[in-house]
Amino acid sequence: MVDLESEVPPLPPRYRFRDLLLGDQGWQNDDRVQVEFYMNENTFKERLKLFFIKNQRSSLRIRLFNFSLKLLSCLLYIIRVLLENPSQGNEWSHIFWVNRSLPLWGLQVSVALISLFETILLGYLSYKGNIWEQILRIPFILEIINAVPFIISIFWPSLRNLFVPVFLNCWLAKHALENMINDLHRAIQRTQSAMFNQVLILISTLLCLIFTCICGIQHLERIGKKLNLFDSLYFCIVTFSTVGFGDVTPETWSSKLFVVAMICVALVVLPIQFEQLAYLWMERQKSGGNYSRHRAQTEKHVVLCVSSLKIDLLMDFLNEFYAHPRLQDYYVVILCPTEMDVQVRRVLQIPMWSQRVIYLQGSALKDQDLLRAKMDDAEACFILSSRCEVDRTSSDHQTILRAWAVKDFAPNCPLYVQILKPENKFHIKFADHVVCEEEFKYAMLALNCICPATSTLITLLVHTSRGQEGQQSPEQWQKMYGRCSGNEVYHIVLEESTFFAEYEGKSFTYASFHAHKKFGVCLIGVRREDNKNILLNPGPRYIMNSTDICFYINITKEENSAFKNQDQQRKSNVSRSFYHGPSRLPVHSIIASMGTVAIDLQDTSCRSASGPTLSLPTEGSKEVRRPSIAPVLEVADTSSIQTCDLLSDQSEDETTPDEEISSNLEYAKGYPPYSPYIGSSPTFCHLLHEKVPFCCLRLDKSCQHNYYEDAKAYGFKNKLIIVAAETAGNGLYNFIVPLRAYYRPKKELNPIVLLLDNPLDDLLRCGVTFAANMVVVDKESTMSAEEDYMADAKTIVNVQTLFRLFSSLSIITELTHPANMRFMQFRAKDCYSLALSKLEKKERERGSNLAFMFRLPFAAGRVFSISMLDTLLYQSFVKDYMISITRLLLGLDTTPGSGFLCSMKITAEDLWIRTYARLYQKLCSSTGDVPIGIYRTESQKLTTSESQISISVEEWEDTKDSREQGHHRGNHRNSTSSDQSDHPLLRRKSMQWARRLSRKGPKHSGKTAEKITQQRLNLYRRSERQELAELVKNRMKHLGLSTVGYDEMNDHQSTLSYILINPSPDTRIELNDVVYLIRPDPLAYLPNSEPSRRNSICNVTGQDSREETQL
Repeated sequence: MVDLESEVPPLPPRYRFRDLLLGDQGWQNDDRVQVEFYMNENTFKERLKLFFIKNQRSSLRIRLFNFSLKLLSCLLYIIRVLLENPSQGNEWSHIFWVNRSLPLWGLQVSVALISLFETILLGYLSYKGNIWEQILRIPFILEIINAVPFIISIFWPSLRNLFVPVFLNCWLAKHALENMINDLHRAIQRTQSAMFNQVLILISTLLCLIFTCICGIQHLERIGKKLNLFDSLYFCIVTFSTVGFGDVTPETWSSKLFVVAMICVALVVLPIQFEQLAYLWMERQKSGGNYSRHRAQTEKHVVLCVSSLKIDLLMDFLNEFYAHPRLQDYYVVILCPTEMDVQVRRVLQIPMWSQRVIYLQGSALKDQDLLRAKMDDAEACFILSSRCEVDRTSSDHQTILRAWAVKDFAPNCPLYVQILKPENKFHIKFADHVVCEEEFKYAMLALNCICPATSTLITLLVHTSRGQEGQQSPEQWQKMYGRCSGNEVYHIVLEESTFFAEYEGKSFTYASFHAHKKFGVCLIGVRREDNKNILLNPGPRYIMNSTDICFYINITKEENSAFKNQDQQRKSNVSRSFYHGPSRLPVHSIIASMGTVAIDLQDTSCRSASGPTLSLPTEGSKEVRRPSIAPVLEVADTSSIQTCDLLSDQSEDETTPDEEISSNLEYAKGYPPYSPYIGSSPTFCHLLHEKVPFCCLRLDKSCQHNYYEDAKAYGFKNKLIIVAAETAGNGLYNFIVPLRAYYRPKKELNPIVLLLDNPLDDLLRCGVTFAANMVVVDKESTMSAEEDYMADAKTIVNVQTLFRLFSSLSIITELTHPANMRFMQFRAKDCYSLALSKLEKKERERGSNLAFMFRLPFAAGRVFSISMLDTLLYQSFVKDYMISITRLLLGLDTTPGSGFLCSMKITAEDLWIRTYARLYQKLCSSTGDVPIGIYRTESQKLTTSESQISISVEEWEDTKDSREQGHHRGNHRNSTSSDQSDHPLLRRKSMQWARRLSRKGPKHSGKTAEKITQQRLNLYRRSERQELAELVKNRMKHLGLSTVGYDEMNDHQSTLSYILINPSPDTRIELNDVVYLIRPDPLAYLPNSEPSRRNSICNVTGQDSREETQL
């Protein structure tokens, strides 16, 4: 066996215990040379310099000792003055000689020796070759004046009582204090506020001036009034404060001269100090100062990081953030690298915001600025991107770096990040909540094509409102629209809820229907306690559990609601009319005031479909239709569950074989094989069996596979959806996928045309005359406008051109600024638009966050601003589920078992349902769908009140006519858009006929004049449209296109559309209403056989006569 100990080498000498005690002696017997390395020169001067100057801690101690020594010398001078007896006489010798006791002289000599030695030593150590620079320094001169006479008196005893101006040591103490503060900052590795340093210097300078003046006046008045120190202090304070009582004044010329000199010094030194202090104060106001650690530990605050802060962004954040009652005690710290804007500064000076908002100028990439904002103690950090940048990718890169910096500095701080490009989203997957602008933008644009006004629906849901908008308006639709806009999404645990606690163990659809019937709340989704996924309308098979979290739509949350049962009042008021007003809406029992809602409990018993409050159909088949609304079962019978919606009775549900959808072999359902960016959610959708060659994707150019050069030649069965964009970015993936979702029937898939440029010829070739929708995406090239609001100029003008050329085309667009929505479909002389503009101003004065909601294009879902969805990120701080619910509604995320948003249109055959409550029951009992709102279209009527506040178009026309006839009678008239008319004779004759028509009626008839004015405007517009129509037709003929489709286009400017979110159960259903539905996941209820599922889908989707898709 090998001896292991013999193979182990001995320990080196430095590791032996003997050598630890006796030292390492092995190197003496070795040839090696020990070398010592020094950070500085190993000389005596360098070692002294290191101790007195370079080393921060030792230098700080030396400065503190020097400061104490100077204060001690000033204290000894005061003691000498107090112990001295005032001498008699006015001889000048009293100025040069004083009475100084021997112990006091000894102390002053000791202090002088130490001070002079330290001064000479520091001068020697800081000597750099110029001796006069050291000698002529003011501190050195003062030290010589105060120390050398005492040292001379040691060798010359007769000079012991010589006067020495020791009080000048206060200036040396001030100089030592400044050096001591600098060394203190270097020693603790922290930089104190420059404002604090400047204030300290100013105070010390003022004290030194006062102390010098006190001692100088007292000493010079030894031959005068013999003032003591208190009288001298009184004189100095009165003099420097410019009061000047005159009861104490200097008598000798020397003291007067000294006062003049001190006042001159004060007039020079103090203004300089005040100027530096004011400059630092202004700079601090720009940078914002600090947020103290004590406040951060005792108060709650959030940090808002932006690259540039605009007033609109600030007010949107503050209004939405502080709209929640529990956030009233929070502070908002804004961290921005740019200087505060003038408008922002003005707003932050308002007392309501100045007490709660702190602006810090700094970068999120600097730890010092994050420390100033106390990011590690913040409750949350909001990082917003600058959407006005020309290069949005560069803006995202800045946002990513800010998010990384915050996560590195404060790992436990929740992050709420806004990103612009979807391909950059995977860099910030660690953030708690992320909102990608292009994902939401394209998803809402796509859903607007199949579910009208989805963008308006989402915008109203994510905004905080009390539902008070439009309540002062004379129009009923504005009252209904404004009241229903106050609905938001809330959550509550089932067992803690008054709304839903009684539905434990029952199906989801049963709970949703009865909660809406009883309380007027709309239950849209649930989440299991042990599951993070939210399920929107999981369907009738889902059984409610006591620990489930319920998500519902209501005017306010249940915690802010009060309940009272009014069964007795209902019995006593049977004879009272149930409906009121022109719209025949019920008297609502929901009263929203200051965040509190009172809800009257309705009768909880199930009302029969043939109850007395529901009128029977007028047709002879009414007895057959009455039992068609089956009751909603507590536990659904899965065998009777259909996979599609059905409103009509059994006789109407039957379809002919010609209406059935034949299986299309070109399409297959599956997941897209390629993802355009990392982090995109996989979506089950319709796919082609074979990939189309790239050459076939050009619509306007033929290839070897087809010879078509325009959309008409392709012979598409469904209407087109045209997307006018500047570039084909990755965000278009989120536009295409919702339009190709698996739950959409193949028969209803609309062809999508991507138009990268939109001149008139390309518009006509791509089939704009028979398109279902045209989507105009925001132009990124206009983001570099000098004025922020001009970023939408190109988009607005392009949309206005399309609106004038193709008046019946459904145009959907997105703008950067919500304020620019008033320019969509702009009509300069439209009375109704002017009335809505005044209504918007009044709502804004009342403090509404949704003042723009009454603009007709926004209410109809034709335009929206993606900046409105900034509130989605803000609301996530209180409602962490809002982003998930919004993504599920828009189809950006798909969760197994979760439903999807769709719509259905009410036709004449469906009006027998009559009320929203019966519609709710029909949907829940037949297909399990949950309705959440109504999209209603009405004819536009100009009321008297609106005509009174609008301008008089007729008077303007008459004035214009007389002015034009006086200057040039032979010229033809211009149109409202200042374009030259192609047919001046037709225009002149039509306007002359309109004027003659208006002069026939009596002038005092307001209704007749108003009617005639509208007729004249309609005639004027028709004439202009005829000119534009001729232009388009001639261009189509030149391109070889048929003009048949364009001839059939009609103008629909006389209608208005709006949304009713979660209307009351007794709301009347009207013709052409579009109902928003959350439909259960079809894959969760797959029947045993595929043909049966196809047939069930065909029952509804095979009706070609309907104008709109019924999903």
